[in-house]
Amino acid sequence: MTLHELLIQPFVDFGFMRRALVGALALALGSAPMGTLLVLRRMSLMGDATGHALLPGAALGFLIAGPSLAAMSIGSFLAAIGVALGAGVVARATAQREDASFAAFYLIALALGVMLVSLRGTSVDLMHLLFGTILAVDDGALLLICGTTAVTLAVLALLWRPLIAECVDPGFLRSMGGPGRWVHLAFLVLTVANLVAGFQAMGTLMAVGLMMLPATAARFWVGQVGGLIAVAALIAAFSGFAGLLLSYHAQWPSGPAIVLVAGAFYLLSLFVGSREGLLWQRLRRPHRLA
Repeated sequence: MTLHELLIQPFVDFGFMRRALVGALALALGSAPMGTLLVLRRMSLMGDATGHALLPGAALGFLIAGPSLAAMSIGSFLAAIGVALGAGVVARATAQREDASFAAFYLIALALGVMLVSLRGTSVDLMHLLFGTILAVDDGALLLICGTTAVTLAVLALLWRPLIAECVDPGFLRSMGGPGRWVHLAFLVLTVANLVAGFQAMGTLMAVGLMMLPATAARFWVGQVGGLIAVAALIAAFSGFAGLLLSYHAQWPSGPAIVLVAGAFYLLSLFVGSREGLLWQRLRRPHRLA
């Protein structure tokens, strides 16, 4: 098998592969900045919890309107926003830490979603909601993914300075009279919107993987925010490309294949990353004299 047949021919021969690649690249461009900001704000668990919280809303939309893109997207968006706001309210009104309240809410949401699908759906429906079908992305889903990415990049360009300020020191932004609450709300909405877009292609369990794994891997290579986003986007884009090829040639499920490639990048970065990778830490450590 030639290199062209291995890497290019599947996208030339099959329209569904080209559509899946466009969707994966668009998800990479939109999810990478949000994942990077979540890591900088030490809110990685929020991304995971919000991704799982999509399921009950999507399941309710499925029960009401069947496999309707609009109903499932609206339902999943409202459910995820509800879980994020509910966890925040509990953390502020009680002594419980925010990560604990997020864990409680997302477990409840995940169990509720599975229960709702089980009422009228089948195991195939449940697998579709949990793991997605990026190889079957239609025009509506592709438009939603690309539109969400475009809006995300536009809003980030407008709110870049306040977002970075709130990541570094949210208290300072509020003390200076800045729009801290509105910036945080915009950040939350963008995060949920990208997870909803990712859910259409990769399911509720896999969508968060393309958002968080490239962002965490990038931390082992660069330290500047712009560089983090660029490296995370490159890792996410390559993960989408390589994962689709693995799915095609090895007959693997596409969503898990993409996330596994991103996970392999994370493990590689953990060991050999030039910034605090385990290997470099060991090499820089002064050797003790016997």
